[in-house]
Amino acid sequence: MHLSHYTQKMVRVQDRQGRMYTGIADVFSRAHALQAYGRDEEGLRINGYVLFTGDMASVECLPALSVIRATQTYQQAGAYYVRIQAMARKHHITLREEFDEHDTPDTKYIVVTDADFPVATARMYPESDAAMMIGRVVVLPEYRHRGMGTLVVHACEEWAGEMGYTRAVLDSRENKVGFYEELGYAVCGAPADGETFRCIRMEKAL
Repeated sequence: MHLSHYTQKMVRVQDRQGRMYTGIADVFSRAHALQAYGRDEEGLRINGYVLFTGDMASVECLPALSVIRATQTYQQAGAYYVRIQAMARKHHITLREEFDEHDTPDTKYIVVTDADFPVATARMYPESDAAMMIGRVVVLPEYRHRGMGTLVVHACEEWAGEMGYTRAVLDSRENKVGFYEELGYAVCGAPADGETFRCIRMEKAL
């Protein structure tokens, strides 16, 4: 398996345990892998994960997939669509509950599109001068278990870091704590009942 032609392209990697990783591939050579990791084989970084050719079952290029910093109204509409379809309808959440006081003209949104169709999203807004709150991480059902959630969170972290924030915080549903722990988040608060879900505050240094 030769990875060089995947450099800086959107890819989906499946490892030999069946886990999916989706994102921009930062490919490195065998020489670098040997020096840095003690592995004599090509590898790549994707959303903070390091994978080597021996770990991979498949690599797929995804030219139709895009990650958008949704600054335009039509792009933000994509974020709202995903949230309505994948969360509000599924969990019987009213529009007033789903779109709360944190959905403002200053809120930042990430939208992932597949051939220009919105399939995943997240929002973020400052919690303090140093911390950015990430929330409403949502993926359409048919796109789940493909690394999309990791892709969206990573895009939020990257954007927040570029804006000078040093910490990312989020309120995880209890059943998603393990997912965020895999992304480097640590529990920093007790469980609390929200309007819809029981959540736990988590944070990560950027």
